[in-house]
Amino acid sequence: MGVNVFPAASGGASYSSQPPASASSVLLDGQLVTASSISTSVTGTGAPWLLYANGAGTTTFTVGSDTYTVPAGSTVGTSAYTGSKSVSVAAPLSSSAPTPFTSSTMPSGSNWTALTYGNGYFVAIAFNSSTGAYSTNGITWNSSTMPSSSYWYAVTYGNGYFVAIQRSGTTAGAYSTNGTTWTASTMPSSSYWYAVTYGNGYFVSAASSSTTGAYSTNGTTWTASTMPSVSNWSSITYGNGYFVAVADSTTAGAYSTNGTTWTASTLPSSPSWTAVTYGNGYYVAVAYGTTGGAYSTNGTSWTASTMPSASAWYGVTYGNGYFVAVQGSSTNVNAYSSNGTTWTAGTMPNSDTWRNVIYGNGKFVAVQNSGTTDGAYFNTLLPVAYGIYNGATVRA
Repeated sequence: MGVNVFPAASGGASYSSQPPASASSVLLDGQLVTASSISTSVTGTGAPWLLYANGAGTTTFTVGSDTYTVPAGSTVGTSAYTGSKSVSVAAPLSSSAPTPFTSSTMPSGSNWTALTYGNGYFVAIAFNSSTGAYSTNGITWNSSTMPSSSYWYAVTYGNGYFVAIQRSGTTAGAYSTNGTTWTASTMPSSSYWYAVTYGNGYFVSAASSSTTGAYSTNGTTWTASTMPSVSNWSSITYGNGYFVAVADSTTAGAYSTNGTTWTASTLPSSPSWTAVTYGNGYYVAVAYGTTGGAYSTNGTSWTASTMPSASAWYGVTYGNGYFVAVQGSSTNVNAYSSNGTTWTAGTMPNSDTWRNVIYGNGKFVAVQNSGTTDGAYFNTLLPVAYGIYNGATVRA
């Protein structure tokens, strides 16, 4: 991967260690280490292209509407391309279990409560603070400022907007188009807003100790809705056409096909359900201070599952074939599951009150509310060096 490798890239270095001998010129080359993909445009000159990848696993190249898979150390030829073409290169992902996590550093010692991923950014919010944070890779973080000091509790991304809600008993909300600067918004009532998600064109939120809910089509203005029972609604997810909500210290659950009207459901037990997510055909819920978990294939009926320890399971997410849960019992234990029904203990880098976890850009990323700068991530990316080269020009 030095400057003496032929053919030399326009930037002076060829990242592909074995570019094709028949290549006539470099169109694009680089490497994916902390990002899962790159999207750009490349101009063809009427020649077929040679696609090369040097790493572990199979790299996916997309040229216009054409997709090519390139095994490690291999070259794949393409059709002849003329003019500007959209190009994306996607790194392979590891199939190994997501453990152990690696330490990262948040920008301040805050009580980080939640995070989300969207549009190339991880975004985190903190409790009882105006502090926020953002990261392009889930490893290095920068500070941001929320529009007020509040008990910011949940955040989501959808349709070009990051949206945050709080549990301070006010109407305070917030939104951001870039994850770095925030604008105040107004929820439809002064409530303890605990949960927010996005799906099917709607941001959907619910509050604690009430039937209070809300929805928004733009993340900036909200309309009141009604949950099916007075419960401590703690988390909402969206998947497979359903919004699904769980609540604290009750068997009460709820589902909705539109995010505006809700129907009651029943969880298999009544611990403090804290979080719910969706992935691979399963809705999965975790709870505080118990080994009790739950899963559902339809969002309306639930089956009990067993977590690997009786911990304060606070957050759960899905990505790259695994569900991952984190807990706030001041230990370094997490949990992962390939099916959402059976769980295995994993390892966090520190003994903290881990509060939330999200998957994005090839990484699981977790935050804690211990008031420290501790963060954590697990990288599923397999680094790859790639090259796109002009082959011989076809002449009549």
